[in-house]
Amino acid sequence: MSTNAFTPLGNTVTFTASTTAPSAVQVSSTTLGGNQYRILNAGSSTVFLGIGNTAANATANAVIVSSTGSAYPLLPGTDEILTFAPNWYFTGITSNGASQVFITPGDGL
Repeated sequence: MSTNAFTPLGNTVTFTASTTAPSAVQVSSTTLGGNQYRILNAGSSTVFLGIGNTAANATANAVIVSSTGSAYPLLPGTDEILTFAPNWYFTGITSNGASQVFITPGDGL
């Protein structure tokens, strides 16, 4: 049995982050408690992830952090499980290049 168990509780969504953030996507859970997200940066660029309770907030939060900012940096090849409110919106921006990001709602470590 794996010590890193994650149970998907909704469909995986994807977007390609580049030097201009794409439209934010909502990651919907199939349960009320699905507030963890498995986030995979499958590209070769750091993605500054914008997260929010609306598409507009997620887009506003997708900024390249130089000294301080609300974006979450996701290193290339990173596979992380992060906790946010259920059914949030995500987008991302890079300082150069493009990276495909996959996000699955669920529960686990």
